[in-house]
Amino acid sequence: MLVLSRKQNESIIIDGDIEVVVLGVEGDTVKLGIRAPKEIDIYRKELYDSIISSNQEAAHNAGSLDQIARLLQSGRITKT
Repeated sequence: MLVLSRKQNESIIIDGDIEVVVLGVEGDTVKLGIRAPKEIDIYRKELYDSIISSNQEAAHNAGSLDQIARLLQSGRITKT
């Protein structure tokens, strides 16, 4: 992990077109401003982790859907 020290209104540049600006520090909270191209997705870490978890759960359940489809095709269960 790269660790940098920045003061209010100072920034860092990532990959030439993403700018992260320190807007302020209040207690233990840092306010950041991010300028990035629209095609770049930006998430809070906890939201990103939740999305990944939901996608993994959906992928796991997709196997169950395949099993249901096979059961329907085999005639062992019927649609209601």
